[in-house]
Parts: sequence; structure tokens; C-alpha cells
Amino acid sequence: MLKTFTAAPHRVMFFGGAVQSIAVMLWWTFELTTRYGIIAQPVSWAVEPRAAHVFLMIYSLLPFFMFGFLMTTFPRWMAGKEIPARRYVTAFGLMILGVIVFYAGMIFSMAILVAAVVSVLSGWGVALYALIRVLLDTRPGDKRHPIVLVIALALGWCGLASYLIWLITAEYGFLNFSIQSGLWFFLLPLFASVAHRMIPFFTSNALSQPDVPRPFWSWWTVLAGSVVHGGLSFAGQTQWLWLCDAPIAASALYLSYLWGFRRSLSNPLLAVLHVGFAWMGIAMLFFTVQSWFFFMSGEFRWALAPLHALTIGCYTTLMIGMGTRVTLGHSGLPFTIGTSLKLMFLGMQLVALSRVMADVLPRQNAYLWYILSALGWLACFSPWVWRYLPAFLRPRADGQPG
Repeated sequence: MLKTFTAAPHRVMFFGGAVQSIAVMLWWTFELTTRYGIIAQPVSWAVEPRAAHVFLMIYSLLPFFMFGFLMTTFPRWMAGKEIPARRYVTAFGLMILGVIVFYAGMIFSMAILVAAVVSVLSGWGVALYALIRVLLDTRPGDKRHPIVLVIALALGWCGLASYLIWLITAEYGFLNFSIQSGLWFFLLPLFASVAHRMIPFFTSNALSQPDVPRPFWSWWTVLAGSVVHGGLSFAGQTQWLWLCDAPIAASALYLSYLWGFRRSLSNPLLAVLHVGFAWMGIAMLFFTVQSWFFFMSGEFRWALAPLHALTIGCYTTLMIGMGTRVTLGHSGLPFTIGTSLKLMFLGMQLVALSRVMADVLPRQNAYLWYILSALGWLACFSPWVWRYLPAFLRPRADGQPG
């Protein structure tokens, strides 16, 4: 079984991501229900819970899926050699060890937390090196997407390093940089680049549409706007964010239209990707209006609603779509999804909406909506994990290697 499990990078990395998708929200649900005294008294953690939430969601959930995806696709994009097992297995081992130790550190001590983040940083570095080797060892060609993805992953590594420095020094500036870097220098450029590279390709194949436009100016606009947003947020200049968020929103919504959002709905597996990307435009439009209100009136409305529209609506939906496609394609399974997974996908859209509305609508006891969203996440992800986790441990159904 171990040989099968380590036969391809997506197997080990998606396994870690699948387990973490449940573990991270089990902890967060427990934290919320104890914080508000629903099941017990608040727990005293070694690190502030919201800061732990930053690490667990930004740096220890999504990276498993993204490394699994990119370690699989990089050699194919650039006609390079497959990444050696020793690199992706080492990266996975260090990252999953760090995640496990981080949970223990929250209970016991800050020193254990520091060791946990060092382990994740080391694994991330090994994975990043593996991707850089593919980039450097392949023939010259159009490598714009791989180069941007490597830069985004490197900036994510820097954000995680800043989190480590914050744990050691307790200087808030390092935590602030870690948050902004993780969200705007790492995740948004990464998901925007993967979407720009892959959604037109998948759309062309699924809908027999030979020429799906992929303008580069819109991609560059999203990348530049994301970097400016991160810089302004780090500097505390929230009132000016609309200047960069509006172009991002316009570019993302334009791409959704150009790529045939409405036509994609006829193909469920393709629709997941299109809907996930559409959330990017919606979320950035939300950010634009929020910042504009703050610029005009000094009133900061809707709290974290735009952020959760981006992270749950966009990132999580795209993660589900890309993860499902890679799992099916590299397990020798047909590119179809059953009713349970369609309901899971629709449920995640409701989770995103409920978390957004919790900060938009004037409600008493808004924390109940936070808990409801966390429970909804668990209810939706559990069928996905139940369905696909065994596929990472079994040989391919078609008998092919990998």
C-alpha cells in the first residue's frame, strides 16, 4: 500500500489536504462553540485562536492541494521529467508532521508551535525546490504561468516565515505581513494563475469549443491589483483599496463572461471551476464597495464578508474542482460526479453565502451563523473525503502507473 500511496505527488498531497479539510474545521467548530459557551467554557490555547485559524487555513490546508496539483501538472505543462518521489514524499512528510505538531502545540506550548511551523516551512521549501527544478530543467518556451506560480509560492513561504517570526517575537507587524502575504501575494495570484491557465483549456475540451479566449492583460491586472491590495492592507490604507480592487473585479468578471460561464453550467464538473472563479469577481466587487464606503464615510461595513466570499466561495470551490479533476483523471476513473458530490458542491455555495451574510445582515447572535457555516463545511467536505480518500491508497482503476 505504501508503494501505491507514494506513486504520484497528488496521492500524498491530496491525502494530506483531505484529512486537513476535516481536521481544521473540527477544531474551528470546537473553538467557536467553546468560545461562546455553547458546549463548555472557553479553552486557553497557546496561541490566539484567530491567529491559529490564519495558519491552518492559509498555510496548512490549501498548500497541500496546490502542491499536489502543481507537482502533477508542471512536468506536463513544460514537457519535463516527473518529479522524483523522494522530493514530494519528503515535502509531504515534513508538512503533515508540522500540521500534526501544530495542533499539539496549541494545547501545550509555544515552543511546540515554533517547531511545527519550522517543519511546515522545511516541507514547503522542498516542494518549492522540486517545482523550480522542473522550471529550470525544461526547454525554453512560454513559462509565464509557471514562473508566476513559483513566485507566488515563494512569497507564501515568506509569509509563513513571517508567521514563525511573529510566534518568536510577538511583534504584530510580522503577523500582519503573514496575513497579507498569504492572502494577496500568495493565494490570489496562485488561484488566478491556475484558473487563467486551466479553465480555458478544460472549457475547450468539455464543450468542444476550439478557441476559448485567454487575454493576458486581464491576468496581469489581477496580479498587479492583488499585490497593491496586499501592500495597502499592510500599511493600513483600507480607504484606498477600491482603486486596485475595482480593476481586479472588472477583469475577473470579464473573464467569467469571456470563458462562457452560462454554457459551463451544462457540464457539472466544469461548472464547479467556472462558479468558483465567478466568486473571485463577486468578492472583489464586494471589497471595492466596502472600501468605497470607508473612503466616503469612514464607516467600515460588512467586516470579513468580502474575505470569506473570496476564501470560501472562490478558493475552496476551485480547490474542490481542481482536486476532483486530478483525482479522477489520475485514478483512472471517469470524469463524472454523482448526485452526492453535486449536492456537496451546492452545499459549499450555501456555506459561503451563510458566512458572508453573517457579516452583512444585522443579526443578533451572529456567532450562531459562524458555527452553522463551520458545520456546513464539515457536512459538505465529509462526502468528498469519504469518496476520494481511498482512491489515494488504491492502484489506478485502469491499471496505468501513477
